[in-house]
Order: sequence, then structure tokens, then C-alpha cells
Amino acid sequence: MKTRDLTLEVMRYDPEQDSSPRFQNFIVPCNEDWAILDALNYIKENLDTTLSYRWSCHMMVCGSCSMMVNGEPSLTCKVFIRDLPDRVRIELLANFPIERDLVVVLDDVMEKLALSQPYIKRKTPPSDPGEPHSQTPAALLKFKQYSMCINCMACYAACPQYALDRDFIGPAVLALAHRYNLDSRDQGRLDRLDLLADHDGIWNCSFVGACSKVCPKQVDPAAAIQQMKIEGSLEWVRQKLFGWRDA
Repeated sequence: MKTRDLTLEVMRYDPEQDSSPRFQNFIVPCNEDWAILDALNYIKENLDTTLSYRWSCHMMVCGSCSMMVNGEPSLTCKVFIRDLPDRVRIELLANFPIERDLVVVLDDVMEKLALSQPYIKRKTPPSDPGEPHSQTPAALLKFKQYSMCINCMACYAACPQYALDRDFIGPAVLALAHRYNLDSRDQGRLDRLDLLADHDGIWNCSFVGACSKVCPKQVDPAAAIQQMKIEGSLEWVRQKLFGWRDA
């Protein structure tokens, strides 16, 4: 199989030795059908066993191998060598604190995930507790797109608002909340809106759309957030002007 040498400029950081991140160059003989993740695995196995990064499935499911590839938030298992120049810069995801090398600290987003209440909430019991709560294919299609998120956090790395304001809840969490708001089995929409329809939530989004552009699963969190803005506005009108409060 045809191979070519690829120079990888890899961000390195050892918290016990380095005061700030640095770059180290590796020359990797790559097969044309390799992804960037394969090149990183080659470095790990053959050139420098101390290189730290996250990966698991190598099939765009786990979301853990997300990094900056030539400045673009990407799943490294999805970016192929054949589509890249001979010199590639690999950095950790933007907008996140560094843990070690290409490993970022995700604590902030993990804490915010709880705000989305990512589970079915019921206020009335099912008519038959022994039967599953069925759903039509049409009802499933309303939210299916927003259920495809793999938490790769590329949207946070691309989001200029999150870069400026870390209190912003962010695209993935808001899109996940919208997924449950659209679920015909759920009755927790207003509970989520009470938490997310504020300055740090949907109204902090400036609708640049970068999150949707980089999403590897076409979740379109930007659209989810704008739809939530409409929901929030309509709910405000119902409550303030008419005294209504939907379920």
C-alpha cells in the first residue's frame, strides 16, 4: 500500500515539567487510508509512549478523539491523511483547560449537562403502568437529529461565545435539552426552560452557527438553540400576557 511521510506538530504538556504547552514534531510514515488517529497511535506505539490523548472506538461513536486539526475542531478518526498536506498541526480542543498533552479537562461541561435534565420527566403516570410508553415514527423524527450527539465537544471548541463567557451553558447541553423538550413522552419542558431560558442559556447564543458547522453528526445545535428561543418567547407571552402555563 502506498505510504507517505507526514510531519505532525503535536502539542505537548507535562504538568510536572512544563510551565506552558509546547510543540513536538514527529515524522510518521502513513498509509493513505489512515486517519489522523492512526498516525497518533503510530507515534504512541513506535516513537513516544508518553504521548497522552483520548480515543476509544475509532468509528465516530465515542466522540473522545476530538482535537484541533490544523485549527479545526475535528474527530481525528474522521480526518483522513489523503485529504491533508504533508505537515499537520494537532492541538488539544480549544476553549478547554489542558490536563496533559492532548487531554482536556471537561469538568465544566459535565457539570452543565445536569442542567439539561437529560431524561424523560413525567408528571402524570401512564394509563397502563405495565405497558411501554409507545411513540410513533413521526414523533421520533421530531427529535431524532438532536439525539445523535456523541459529546465530542467540537461545538464548544468552535463556539466564540463559550470562548468569551464560560458561564454560557453551551451548544451541546442546550441541544440535548431541546431533544427532550421535543420528545412526545416527556412532560418536563417548562422545568428545562426555567433553567435554560436565561442570560447564561439560550439568550447568550449569538447565532454564529460555528457549532453546527463542525458537528460530525449533523446535530445542528445552533438550530436547536434558536428553536428554544422561540419556545421561550412564546412561553413568556403566554404567562405574562395571558396567564397561561403549558405543561
